[in-house]
Amino acid sequence: MTQRPTTVRIAAGIIAVGALLVGLTACGGQSLSDVKKSEQAAASGTFSNDGALPVPPEEKAKKVIEQIEVDQALAARVPDKIRSTGLRVTTSVGYPPMEEWATNGTDVIGVDPALANAISRKLGLKMTIQDQEFNSMIPGLISGRYDLLLSSMTDNAERRETTTFVDYVKAGNAFLVAAGNPSNVAVPADLCGKTVAVVEGGSSALLAEQFSKDCAAKGTPAYDVLKLAGDSEANLAVQSGRAVATITDYPVAVAHAADPESKSEAVRIEGDESIWGIGIDNSNAEFAKVVQGAVQSLMDDGSYEKLLDAWGVGEMALSKATINGGA
Repeated sequence: MTQRPTTVRIAAGIIAVGALLVGLTACGGQSLSDVKKSEQAAASGTFSNDGALPVPPEEKAKKVIEQIEVDQALAARVPDKIRSTGLRVTTSVGYPPMEEWATNGTDVIGVDPALANAISRKLGLKMTIQDQEFNSMIPGLISGRYDLLLSSMTDNAERRETTTFVDYVKAGNAFLVAAGNPSNVAVPADLCGKTVAVVEGGSSALLAEQFSKDCAAKGTPAYDVLKLAGDSEANLAVQSGRAVATITDYPVAVAHAADPESKSEAVRIEGDESIWGIGIDNSNAEFAKVVQGAVQSLMDDGSYEKLLDAWGVGEMALSKATINGGA
């Protein structure tokens, strides 16, 4: 599944109530001296990262981000309003490894905030990033509270009615299996006749049913589907040997497998990916093109791939930054 699990989103919203402007920044405003520097940079046509948002110490892509240089041609195309106020980014924390709190409970780290920081540096912009409940982010763009949304959001037709998306990764599902993959699971057919743990009523259960029907259609035994209350129970079933595999979002599986205590391994399921996009309000279509250029520039100089690799999700990479390329 490429949509955020509702329970995860609700929990993230509750935890994050009142948390503002995370990522080593205390407020969203700029001093008069900062505004003057921005005006001087615009007048001279030369932009720098002197005032860039510091990268949190626990950010895995810290070295990659700090080496990013301004693309002067793209920076010159940034609207004056955004140049003067800085890039105002919103995300919804609570979906590792895409976005999560650092151990200090203040900094936001992960793929999405790292990419936001990288984009701001490509454009020579100051940046603030604010945690927000998932369903409140697009209204925040529409109201003009934020300039950019970066939070593992699927680019689809319904959202494109109000939001322009710069596509930045493809995301699908994965099997979570025991470390070492003792059953040699590579594709869904490898689990025919085996026990697969799923969250009852969730998208993983629907996928298991689909794969199980495919097994039966080929004359092989169907899945033995073990329905459980939640992800933790499904993961424990794999860890204890009650199930050969469970199904979850690919980046979530990668993050879980990265924890040695989980004793698990992620196996990506090919062919069911959807496109996730960086959201910009439809009224700012020209700025969306600038952001597209920044993402493409990161792809071209190798920073994009290194950033994803730092978080262990290199397989989510796209070959080109597109606009509104989702289903």
